[in-house]
Amino acid sequence: MKRTIAILGGGAAGMMAAVAAAEEGAKSRSAEEENGTDVLLFEKNTYLGAKVLISGGGRCNVTTGIFDVRKLLENYPRGAKFLMSAMFRFPPEKVKEWFESHGVPLKIEEDLRIFPVSNNGKDVVGALENELRRLGVQIFTNANVIELVSMKGDSAGGEQAASAQKFLLKLKDERTFETDAVIITTGGNAYRHTGSTGDGYAFAKYFGHTVTPLSPSLNSFVVSDQWIKSLAGVSFEKTELRLKSFDGEREYKRTGPGVFTHHGVSGPAVFAMSAAASFETYDRNKPMELSVNFFPDENAETLKKRFMDMADKNGKKFLVNFLDMFLPKSLCGVFVEILKADSELSVGKMDREIREKILDLMQNFKLSVVGRGAGDEFVTAGGVLLDEVNTNTMESKICPGLYFAGEILDIDGFTGGFNLQASWATGRLAGENAAKQMNE
Repeated sequence: MKRTIAILGGGAAGMMAAVAAAEEGAKSRSAEEENGTDVLLFEKNTYLGAKVLISGGGRCNVTTGIFDVRKLLENYPRGAKFLMSAMFRFPPEKVKEWFESHGVPLKIEEDLRIFPVSNNGKDVVGALENELRRLGVQIFTNANVIELVSMKGDSAGGEQAASAQKFLLKLKDERTFETDAVIITTGGNAYRHTGSTGDGYAFAKYFGHTVTPLSPSLNSFVVSDQWIKSLAGVSFEKTELRLKSFDGEREYKRTGPGVFTHHGVSGPAVFAMSAAASFETYDRNKPMELSVNFFPDENAETLKKRFMDMADKNGKKFLVNFLDMFLPKSLCGVFVEILKADSELSVGKMDREIREKILDLMQNFKLSVVGRGAGDEFVTAGGVLLDEVNTNTMESKICPGLYFAGEILDIDGFTGGFNLQASWATGRLAGENAAKQMNE
């Protein structure tokens, strides 16, 4: 007897789950055509992989070059332990091999991010689409699933839902489908224009699952300091950031690249910092303090000695021109503004107080963080409670036949290919196990 698996969401996790389910399902087919597993993939957009296509600025940061799984898991502020099984089964190295064996040559960049050689995310989605069609997956686009219920009763959750072995899903256009298993891969609620509007959370709750508090992650920071616009575009290859919660009870630290924007700060180090501080509450009335160390590889004494040696050799230079030997010119102007110093003050006439303040600014440049950068929310922190999902199969512990994968789970990683890697790994594990269950 033929069984049916429905996958809700045609993003990274959904597409990989569909591929894995179809591959595993094909193993059970006999000479009789009606045997095996049908795989149905539902996507509310007109095309698959909307979020994959725009990731990495359209280049698609497929995965990471960190092939040591234990080191890899250090890049997930939430869900690392839960991900271990999925990551060992489908680690970055195997993800790389999969795409390259399906016609997408990849490259590992210096920062260990992995991209298509073509720098085009369409190649990644295209490879998955080709495999889905080759395997006979039925793809439904413009298919907005508005209802997912247990075939046993119509109450939300409870014993009836928990004992479900069949599911009924209904589309916005009134079409209905009966299915033996469901994999929910609808994503979080970040980047809502790509279709990630959090629909899956309601389905999860119907079947009795807990959804943890949700918050954006991997966002830039908005700061209230008035001079920030004059620094827009100024970037640093390496900075050390320290962020204090408004009440001063928590501190977050991250080192990496950063860039000033018209409204605040952005870049990989900032995104990682925002992930760690996803659930902090802050605004103009309750700002967080962000300290930037522009010289993270030098201790205070070493920097002071270098500063003084150069001051002795350039005593006739104006202060703003002297600072230009250490920092970008626009930042030098901000330093002078903060110090309320004369820009034409010669270095030789710089008193001890100004010198000490400059050195402090170089390694303890303070900003007031008052908000999250609009449009920079790539990932949702929070999701379906991991204690309610089997880490080895991605199947619900509450409702047999129901699976979860990808961002809908309470899992999120730093920037650098880690979130797509989690989606590939959990999607593949969910698809394989859903099909195995059908075979049995």
